[in-house]
Amino acid sequence: MRILLDECVPRPLKRELADRDIHTVVEMGWSGKKNGELLQLMSREGFTTLLTTDQNLRYQQNLQQAGVAIVVLVARSNRLPDLMPLIPDVHSILDTLAPGNVIEIGSS
Repeated sequence: MRILLDECVPRPLKRELADRDIHTVVEMGWSGKKNGELLQLMSREGFTTLLTTDQNLRYQQNLQQAGVAIVVLVARSNRLPDLMPLIPDVHSILDTLAPGNVIEIGSS
């Protein structure tokens, strides 16, 4: 499983998933890419999961066709302190994801 942290997710969150094959959009050189292009790049590079805070992504893209799973972190903000409480749930669902799945963790 290869996980990509979207640009809207604080990069330090990567440390919380250090036991996984995880990379950031910045590390991959994909900063500023639109969602459709990002999903294509992910698929081409063997990524299976996108971790994001973008709650509208599922309505903007054909995620079944993209072939990746999306985990949407829903918190008060996309700041690290607001996202940290969601990490245990992220760990517990990662191995259950299938391509095209969109899972929201947290509440608005």
